[in-house]
Amino acid sequence: RHNGLPYSGMNVLLLWSEAIARGFASPMWMTFKQALELGGAVRKGETGSMVVFASRFTKTETDSAGEEFDREIPFLKAYSVFNVAQIDSLPDHYYGQKAEPVRDPIVRIEHADRFFANTGAMIRHGGDRAYFSPATDHIQMPPFQTFRDAAAYVATLSHEATHWTSAPHRV
Repeated sequence: RHNGLPYSGMNVLLLWSEAIARGFASPMWMTFKQALELGGAVRKGETGSMVVFASRFTKTETDSAGEEFDREIPFLKAYSVFNVAQIDSLPDHYYGQKAEPVRDPIVRIEHADRFFANTGAMIRHGGDRAYFSPATDHIQMPPFQTFRDAAAYVATLSHEATHWTSAPHRV
């Protein structure tokens, strides 16, 4: 959770499976309101993941003889949370470890950068996986400096761009 306390019970499984399915590297989640309170903003088009809160409350009732008794009533409340990878402008410590700078910086391939910029694809950087998200229509790439060389970065981005170009609304 945003406050450092871990989720428990079925929420662990729900968020674990969501993180795997959606490619989130961070284990940190928070509600829309919690993100706002921390100065963050959930990106437009992002969808939340469901978690649940289970508890009980006690209600005092009266039986047919006029005697009062307490009855415990269980309840389950579902709400949405967002992974920090879906939220911009949070304090840096919410984003975890940044990639270590490379001692010998990789020289970018300028004409490849121009090519991908001209496609109009939204390309985001962060995390440790490359993927195309149809839900938000963006390509997610690990930071450039985490690739062994510029050719490996361009090859990976080219692969993800093929998924982007075959999205149903572009075909």
